[in-house]
Amino acid sequence: MVWANITFEVKNQVAYIGFGKYEEKSVVVLSKDTLTELNTALDELRSGQEYRELDGVIFFSHKKNCFIAGMDVNVISSLKSAEEASAGSAQGQEIFNKIEDLDLKTVALVDGTCMGGGFELALSCQYILCSDSNKTVFSLPEVQLGLIPGFGGTYRLPSRVSMADALDMILSGKQIRASKALKMGLVDEMYASARLMSMGQKFIKNPKQYLKLKKKNLKTTLTSLLQDNFLVKKIIFQKAREKVIKKTLGLFDAPLKILEVMEEGSGQGRASYLSLESKAFGELCLGDQSKNLRNLFFSIEKSKKFPGHASSYLNYPTQNPPKIKSSAILGAGTMGGGIAYLFADNNLNPLLKDINIEALELGLKQSSQIFYSSYKKKRLTRDEWERKQRSITPLLKYQGFNRADIVVEAIIENVEIKKSIFRDLENMVKSDCILCSNTSSLSITELASNLKNPERFLGLHFFNPVNKMPLIEIISHPKTSADTLERVYNLAVALKKFPVIVKDSPGFLVNRLLGPYITEMTYLLEEGVSVTDIDRASLDFGMPMGPCRLLDEIGIDVGFKVSDIFYKAFGDRFRKSDLADKILSLNLLGRKGGKGIYLYNEDGSESENEGEGVGNSAGTVDEKRSRDQSQSTQNTNNSSNSARADSSGSSGSSDDNTINPEIKEILPSKKTVFEPRIIQMRLLLPMINEAARVLEEGVVGDAASVDFGMIMGTGFPPYRGGPLKHADSEGLDKILQALKEFAENVSSSRYQPAPLLEQLVSSGKNFYNFNQSKA
Repeated sequence: MVWANITFEVKNQVAYIGFGKYEEKSVVVLSKDTLTELNTALDELRSGQEYRELDGVIFFSHKKNCFIAGMDVNVISSLKSAEEASAGSAQGQEIFNKIEDLDLKTVALVDGTCMGGGFELALSCQYILCSDSNKTVFSLPEVQLGLIPGFGGTYRLPSRVSMADALDMILSGKQIRASKALKMGLVDEMYASARLMSMGQKFIKNPKQYLKLKKKNLKTTLTSLLQDNFLVKKIIFQKAREKVIKKTLGLFDAPLKILEVMEEGSGQGRASYLSLESKAFGELCLGDQSKNLRNLFFSIEKSKKFPGHASSYLNYPTQNPPKIKSSAILGAGTMGGGIAYLFADNNLNPLLKDINIEALELGLKQSSQIFYSSYKKKRLTRDEWERKQRSITPLLKYQGFNRADIVVEAIIENVEIKKSIFRDLENMVKSDCILCSNTSSLSITELASNLKNPERFLGLHFFNPVNKMPLIEIISHPKTSADTLERVYNLAVALKKFPVIVKDSPGFLVNRLLGPYITEMTYLLEEGVSVTDIDRASLDFGMPMGPCRLLDEIGIDVGFKVSDIFYKAFGDRFRKSDLADKILSLNLLGRKGGKGIYLYNEDGSESENEGEGVGNSAGTVDEKRSRDQSQSTQNTNNSSNSARADSSGSSGSSDDNTINPEIKEILPSKKTVFEPRIIQMRLLLPMINEAARVLEEGVVGDAASVDFGMIMGTGFPPYRGGPLKHADSEGLDKILQALKEFAENVSSSRYQPAPLLEQLVSSGKNFYNFNQSKA
């Protein structure tokens, strides 16, 4: 047989099945054709007369740093029904069962990425040997796609490691490095990459000679005995379920379905268990959550390459320009220090300039703290930490700036000061040095207006904290060159960030859509809705934090200053509430100042004021309420009034005792109680409406870019797909109707439907089939 997807050969009584030789990409994935050929090879091994004298089979990859990264997600997305998905899962299970049932020694040689279906294949083998490379990781990440591992992973992993460890891996999708995998018993032995194949061959001949006897300590022995006990298993699953509910508020379907399968199947035979797994795979695969999470996966993959002509609204050709290799930062505060860390961590040897030593010390302290955190988590050695920290050069003058490939400005948000600095800076740097502003709100076009070479200038908006937030907004202006845009885009990808190209517009993308969300929160407070009810409703929807807490994180001073910019640009739909002005008059800064809507300790953790309260109820919800989320746009008739009740607070939630007493003092004494569904609609409909305007104005190229930016920039619940995908799923006719009702009963300016939304509803289309270039 001619093998087109795998290699299959026999030498010295050992069969070798290899993956990835015919793949152009560096990543090896399983496809339908790969599995078909693997199945054929296994059938030959089982029935072929010439294979009866074999000692064993070695499974390996021809690619460096990648064993198998999993099943091709495109194949999963091509499945049309739950039945088809379940059948596909069962077929894969059958193939891997054949590996497990071979009357031969089977060894998987893992060097590099071993994830998803690739890990499930390895688990089907009798032995797993891995390299000690820092690229070698094991993971079952299907839960992150809203799925359950479908090729037997949930059945076989608990037979190699403890049930608690197996649940932790499967429910989180976390990656386990080689050394930890060896310690856990996940792999049998670990060798240098160069020795892996030769040791695999020796292992096949005499595994007992090379399999080190691992002494089990008393704790390991007791754990092994106890986890087979029915009551112990029940406790393990109960604790796992409690952990999932606490982490996800029960909003994600996949982890709960995984728990259901693993608990129900525990103790059952292989056939019965795998039937449960394949059925669950089919159910999850065709669910909206998994579809949205897979769309996010595709958006992430797409973001790794400069769009060029693919983004016709930009009309930037791909130039393949030189890489950025050296950097400088102006402004050494918290943000500047964070950017310096990021550049140093990626070997860009940053210069860090400020006007005084105190500021430089603050920036260096910021970067050092982040490096120290990575060191404590064993993500880098102490030598690496110290070397990278030393690569940051603090400066009070501009020496060395003439060698930088890129300069990022991160100073005070003052347009005239920034313009003055860029005018001076332009004469200090080399002709091909790119100049960037990290502004979050100022016009990039205005900042470029006095430059002699505006084509090399753009906005590069990092989100705080820089080391954690994955999104970067790259803001172009009419004179930005294609070369500049592509070089900065490639840099963002090299920094392991997710870039979104945005046209210059007030607030760009993320802050502009957060504006109505924060604004509406203050109006709800002004109407007497409690801080706790507002934040809890947002959490129930799936947001990572409520808008009250988010304003504290942003900084009250910054948040309302940006609000003023939006009001100046867009008019009454961004008008601040009277309560917002009262909050601003208290001179509260939010978390960074220790006081905002909430109270904080010196280390930034929440603080409680004295007196009775209900605790941090905004962060705790029971399982039933979490899972039974109301549909945000259903039953909207008279929605702005029917769910409302005025009271002294007895029939609703009182604010908890982490709320700042100064805030309580200015809130209305008469409380208003809304159903969580109404609060969610009040907060999210203006965001969706503004997203429609952003799309119509061409600030970004398509609905997917809007959603990608909001998921990566704000933590908008990824399983909902982003604000525009969520609106499409709910039905734009329902969204439009709800906006009209709130416009009539709450505010005509803040809820006035965007023209594009009305246009799409009248034409029977949705956001995801709107084409800006044909609008």
